[in-house]
Amino acid sequence: MARKAPRRDTGDDGLEVGPPKVWAAGVPGVAHSLMTSYAQMGVRRTFLTLARVNQKDGFDCPGCAWPEGDHRSPAEFCENGAKAVAEEATVRRVTPGFFAEHTVDELARRSDYWLGQQGRLTEPMHKAAGSDRYEPVTWKDAFSIIAGHLRGLASPDEAVFYTSGRTSNEAAFVYQLLVRRFGTNNLPDCSNMCHESSGSALNQTLGIGKGTVSLDDLHRADLIFVVGQNPGTNHPRMLSALERAKRNGARVVAVNPLPEAGLLRFKNPQRASGLVGRGTTLADRFLQIRLNGDLALFQAMNRLLLEAEDTAPGTVLDRGFVEEHTHGFDEWEKHVRSLDWADVDEATGLPRAEVEAAVRDVLAAKSVIVCWAMGLTQHKNSVATIREVVNFLLLRGNVGRPGAGVCPVRGHSNVQGDRTMGIYEKPAPAFLDALGEEFGFEPPRHHGTDTVEAIRRLRDGEAKVFFAMGGNFIAATPDTAVTEAAMRRARLTVQVSTKLNRSHAVCGEEALILPTLGRTEQDRDRFVTVEDSMGMVHASRGRMRPASLHLLPEVAIVCRLARELFGPDDGIPWEEFEDDYDAIRDRIERVVPGFADFNARARRPGGFALPNAPRDERRFPTATGRANFTVNALEVLRVPEGRLLLQTVRSHDQFNTTIYGLDDRYRGVRNGRRVVFVNPDDLAERGFADGEIVDLVGEWPDGERRAEGFRVIAFPTARGCCAAYFPETNVLVPLDSVAETSGTPTSKSVVVRLSRRTPDGG
Repeated sequence: MARKAPRRDTGDDGLEVGPPKVWAAGVPGVAHSLMTSYAQMGVRRTFLTLARVNQKDGFDCPGCAWPEGDHRSPAEFCENGAKAVAEEATVRRVTPGFFAEHTVDELARRSDYWLGQQGRLTEPMHKAAGSDRYEPVTWKDAFSIIAGHLRGLASPDEAVFYTSGRTSNEAAFVYQLLVRRFGTNNLPDCSNMCHESSGSALNQTLGIGKGTVSLDDLHRADLIFVVGQNPGTNHPRMLSALERAKRNGARVVAVNPLPEAGLLRFKNPQRASGLVGRGTTLADRFLQIRLNGDLALFQAMNRLLLEAEDTAPGTVLDRGFVEEHTHGFDEWEKHVRSLDWADVDEATGLPRAEVEAAVRDVLAAKSVIVCWAMGLTQHKNSVATIREVVNFLLLRGNVGRPGAGVCPVRGHSNVQGDRTMGIYEKPAPAFLDALGEEFGFEPPRHHGTDTVEAIRRLRDGEAKVFFAMGGNFIAATPDTAVTEAAMRRARLTVQVSTKLNRSHAVCGEEALILPTLGRTEQDRDRFVTVEDSMGMVHASRGRMRPASLHLLPEVAIVCRLARELFGPDDGIPWEEFEDDYDAIRDRIERVVPGFADFNARARRPGGFALPNAPRDERRFPTATGRANFTVNALEVLRVPEGRLLLQTVRSHDQFNTTIYGLDDRYRGVRNGRRVVFVNPDDLAERGFADGEIVDLVGEWPDGERRAEGFRVIAFPTARGCCAAYFPETNVLVPLDSVAETSGTPTSKSVVVRLSRRTPDGG
């Protein structure tokens, strides 16, 4: 029997489909920003709040982690940033009366959009074992319940402590301290599902799990590859950076199965020419690659670069850099020279001439940056693909000099900072040594569980308590039916949240909802810090009055739980940390490298850059002491006859699992989400019509998985490929289908067939 997600109201009854857009932002971007903000916040609150977004004396946008420059616009936010702020600063409230009216099962049948639109949580809520609904609980009793469950476990490893990427550095540091003081490294986070492949590959090859470029580097680059990424929807402020790079003479190559409006043409709403003119064509070249063809593409370009060096010795490769700073070149070169062009053609779906033209762009560029996002990180071979991207850059010395390097573009606004603070299931021994020495205890040394392993342990009854610091775990994770059943097996689930989401409705036998301050809200006179996608750390100060007097900051929630769990005589000054964030930053300074003089530097407008050895010194702290060329076997992902390769994507009215609305106007979709984008020729070959309703069926060794009731949209995606939104299609991604090395779910490589619906809808 096929596994399928439970039926829910979808809100798709009025679905409309029109032609996709060929440009992004402009006047419509401004209008949609304001309409959403007015609806959630009202006019006055809108202008008071948006004026503070991403300003040096304001708060960091709770959306993406794109960095801000030194010179900032008075409106330093994008359309989706405005939506993220509006969702948090909304005047809508979820009170105890709401929970009295709705059972947990009823909430579980609601759509993700409906749940999110109910507004801000206002009081701690408790669902007792055997009860069908949440009831109010005091903070004191909530902490007592959690501590009681934790103390009752047979081992600390029976608890899982999840983290989303919006948690501040200060909250993340005390959170991981509590978890390790308790005795486990079970600290999965949202990185496990997104850029874990990037970190794995970059640590192996460059010795640091982060990018090696600054915003200024992007502005100075000669050539920028944007691979597997849709900045127009997911990181819209990146479009402004690309526009500036173009004005400085850069060329942009977009590599993507889907044509994305923002990369075709950008009308910058902060420039007059963007409001009334044609805007800027960003992508000089569009390589419409087949899904999972990126490894083949970069190996093909690397081989062509080697052949160009053969033709004109000493003019193509940076031999000096390769010899002085890299390891493994000879073995890698032998492998790439044996590349089978037939495999490249099949894997990429690109004409050879297009690949050769892209290489000519490379040969003409002195400095090259490769940017990527989930389109590269969520395949079985993602780590190998990113390692090959590094090979590509090392060949011509495009690491550790201005305008060149690797640029993994992160999603959540502090997901990179959480990892820097120690939110990681496989901590480095040096970090544990420093932590233990600073706080006088012996941290656990054995590795903990990542996100997928945490679900397995919950499924198998090996994990009994699940605690989430932010996020929407149920909607973010793969294999929906399996994950929901696993979560319901837990004895206790705890969600620290700002708004209602699916993880509150799919919960353990006993459950708690702990409402917390949002990024926009005042935390007395205190500030927190965050780290952006390019390693800049800066302050964030909320300015709005809290949504409820019952909210606690994340730091306070952690510290009060720690005092309840460990008692008043614990050697760690939890009460001081709750009261004084400077005290936390003093401890971070002594434990985490790169944070010297943290409190003083955090108070400087714009913050400071963390050290980055490959970027700053051309020093590579790998096992070899050099940047490593790696051999990456090319295995073509061959799809059975009549099947398609599915990628999960966001709509334009969405940030990760948060659904702002039911429109994806850049792709021509209005008032609905259960759609699947398919090339018209693929539809014709399979006998389906544009507009037909189908089920998406994933075929796996352990059985089928089915996502029901999707409207087919004929769309100019790459042949043999299709796309649909998550979390609706998470049900199709098996728990055990993960990237090699990183363990990231393979949400961009799902083999599916389209199954015609019967007249009764079955």
